Amino acid sequence: MRLTELFDGYAGLLRLEGDAVVSGLSIDSRRLKMGEVFFAIAGSRHDGIQFIRDVESKGASAVVTDREVDSSLPTVLVRDIQDALAFAADRFFHHPSAEVKVMGVTGTNGKTTTSSLLQRILSTAGVKTALIGTVRYSVEGPGGTTVWTASPQNTTPDAITWQALLRRAVSEGAEVVVAEVSSHALSLRRVDYTEFHISIFTNLSMDHLDFHGSMEDYYQAKLRLFRELTSGAGVFNADDPYSLRAYRECLGLEGLLCGQSEEATYRFDVLRSDSMGVRFVLNGPDVRLEMWTPLVGLFNVYNVVMATVAALQCGLPQEVVTEAVAGFGPVDGRLQRIDSPDGFSVFVDYAHTPDALQNVLSALREITEGRLITLFGCGGNRDRGKRPLMGRVATELSDFVVITSDNPRDEPPSRIIEEILSGVVRDNYTVVQDRREAIRHAIGMATRGDVVLIAGKGHERYQEIRGVRYPFSDTEVIGEVLGVLTHE
Repeated sequence: MRLTELFDGYAGLLRLEGDAVVSGLSIDSRRLKMGEVFFAIAGSRHDGIQFIRDVESKGASAVVTDREVDSSLPTVLVRDIQDALAFAADRFFHHPSAEVKVMGVTGTNGKTTTSSLLQRILSTAGVKTALIGTVRYSVEGPGGTTVWTASPQNTTPDAITWQALLRRAVSEGAEVVVAEVSSHALSLRRVDYTEFHISIFTNLSMDHLDFHGSMEDYYQAKLRLFRELTSGAGVFNADDPYSLRAYRECLGLEGLLCGQSEEATYRFDVLRSDSMGVRFVLNGPDVRLEMWTPLVGLFNVYNVVMATVAALQCGLPQEVVTEAVAGFGPVDGRLQRIDSPDGFSVFVDYAHTPDALQNVLSALREITEGRLITLFGCGGNRDRGKRPLMGRVATELSDFVVITSDNPRDEPPSRIIEEILSGVVRDNYTVVQDRREAIRHAIGMATRGDVVLIAGKGHERYQEIRGVRYPFSDTEVIGEVLGVLTHE
């Protein structure tokens, strides 16, 4: 492909000087290969324009920028470089979303469980389905699962990787791609120019305000998936104020409303909920299903219902859907249960927002015979407003709390912990800053009938401290402490 072909018809093009053969696209000067076009993006830490000379020496074919630059290479000046990157990536990989059904899942909580379950339902029905999400990028079909990338850096990758994954899904015969779509990805236009067939809005609560600035901006980022990118149907949560608002504001989109309220098109009623799972009835247009899921808690029922409704929209047989739901256990790091030989249970969960922590603790309280012991921390360089709120939720809903370090990044762990402590409401906590020792302490307190929640990091296999990701897995540490094998 030539440079002029790559940007032919692009509405945001201001000027294109020169031409060249394009062998690929790059946003990282360190990894750029000869013949690739370099997009000089101004990031939070580095400005791509600083590396123009470097990419010239490496044999870049051209430079794309939203500012005037001095370069010996063919240069493309654009109005919005993130939009230009998304356009070019879609063009370079020949618009793969036209050849595969793409289903998006967005929201603060529940994206990973909902998308993973949707992939499982589809593959159980014999539909080869790719998954792009927080825990892994993979493709699953009747022959099993092939993992492309485990523990990816981003929930939704950059535009180049995104379109490359869609093209790979097509080339490997996938009929559907299920993807978690983050608010960052929507704000930075990583998934623009993609045709979404069905999209799901799980919920919205306080998170990422360090990036978005306000809940309204956070909501508007999520809304883009439905207003601008989804052409088929939107599945919304009738019992979440923001998801319900999106349903009402997306009048041009077929809206499917799920929940317990009378307004819901697909309404569910819980019949039984215990430590083994939840049995419920789902009623909707031409649908009455009695379902059972081994996932614990009301919040997981919402995830199951929304995945079920999306699957039914694909025309899958109802009996296949109920079978897949009944056989789907927790995703790694999402209320992942590890039983102790001493009669208590440890749960690992990714809950890192006040709302998610409250949902998980409420669910665990229902199945806890003894004490509910919670361990958590908060990430550094992220929304600081969450910290006291999580301190309040944890001490209010737990019998005892161990406050520790999460991914402190560039912040002192002690300062993060101080901000958590400003929100505690009861004197039922202790501070153990080292996370490994904190896990030992929390589990060491537990006796028969107790439940221990290790929250915040879930599936992650690292702890990020001052720019370095050190190997660390909550489940592995729990296994060491319990002296039993854990399977991740």
